Amino acid sequence: MKSLSSYSRLPKSPGVYTFSSRKELLYIGKAANIQERVRNHFAQPSHRDHLFISKVEKIDFIKTDSEIEALILEAQLIKKHLPLYNVAWKDDKNYFYIAATKESFPRIFITHQIKSDFHYVGPFVDGGALKQTLKILRKVFPYRTCRNLPKRPCLWHHLDRCPAPCLVNPEIPGFLGKMRKECQSNVRGLTKILRNGKSRILSDLKKEMVKLSGEEKFEEANKIKYQLAALDRVFSHARIFETTEPIRNWPYQRAEAYDISNIQGESATGSMVVFTDGRPEKSQYRKFKIKMTQKPNDVAMLKEVLSRRFRHTEWPYPGLILIDGGKAQLNAAKNCATLGVEHPVRIVALAKKNNKLYIDNEKNPVLLKNMPREFSNIILQLRDEAHRFAKKYHHHLRAAELTDVGRR
Repeated sequence: MKSLSSYSRLPKSPGVYTFSSRKELLYIGKAANIQERVRNHFAQPSHRDHLFISKVEKIDFIKTDSEIEALILEAQLIKKHLPLYNVAWKDDKNYFYIAATKESFPRIFITHQIKSDFHYVGPFVDGGALKQTLKILRKVFPYRTCRNLPKRPCLWHHLDRCPAPCLVNPEIPGFLGKMRKECQSNVRGLTKILRNGKSRILSDLKKEMVKLSGEEKFEEANKIKYQLAALDRVFSHARIFETTEPIRNWPYQRAEAYDISNIQGESATGSMVVFTDGRPEKSQYRKFKIKMTQKPNDVAMLKEVLSRRFRHTEWPYPGLILIDGGKAQLNAAKNCATLGVEHPVRIVALAKKNNKLYIDNEKNPVLLKNMPREFSNIILQLRDEAHRFAKKYHHHLRAAELTDVGRR
């Protein structure tokens, strides 16, 4: 098995990596961060990793300029070399293909099956990354997805994601041919990228732009100029891989979430909600009436709630703790969670702005939308339930205090 120190030579950039024994190529994978992804194969091996990880004697890599190019290169290399442990390729149902119809106004869709009626690009292994790639590239090369042309343009046209061949008006001279040309050109550009990467399509677009400029077709040339700039932005900044590795083995059989509710410090309350195996465990919810009397301070209130919670050693200990807030709240929770507790726990804090997730021992936050869907859904449910429960108790205390005032 490789030592962790040997990973330092691997780049922290997008690309494709390979695992080999002395005799054969074992596995090909892709990553947004090659070094981190390879490290996780060994540090947190999955069930599939255990099949081959002990046989790995050599690690190689190819850097790419973007995650999209890593996705395309992975597909090309697996198709060419058929590594022994890329098991997804042994079952046709796990292949993903991009299909383009042979119509005058072709449509694009993802499929598992190959039929003679369509043009295909693939196969691809990662359906999620492929869908995200199509979504991004559609901004540059708008295409049609509807099975039957509607009578009026749909939302995709208004978002500039479809040329809307349904708008074809035979009474306008040349309109039909122009629309057909645009639809077919966009599909060719899209499939060319997914088949060969960006270099070939960039070269072809630049040649076409020069040609159109020479013919004084400046409007069409400017359109290609926009596509070139858009492609450069897409390939430089697109994020298509889910960040599954850091959380793959997180223990959240029991997860707890905390929130604070108050109005300028008045009737301040804290909530603790519990999810077991992804479901609310309402019998284990707990509410806290904040005792501190100094000026309002959400972080201090959170510390009080957590300190009181962790004094209850008879309560089951969680694998995951979610805090409503940002870096300050995360640090407060980390300090409290270590008070006399020996069990390991993962602590995260979810900031409302852009749903940034702060993770203990991670330098930078990540956007929740970039996390695996199963995990992000649980986090949002936990956050919302903790907020609801804290607010409900706060309203109860406020109502009781107002009633007491009215009786005086």
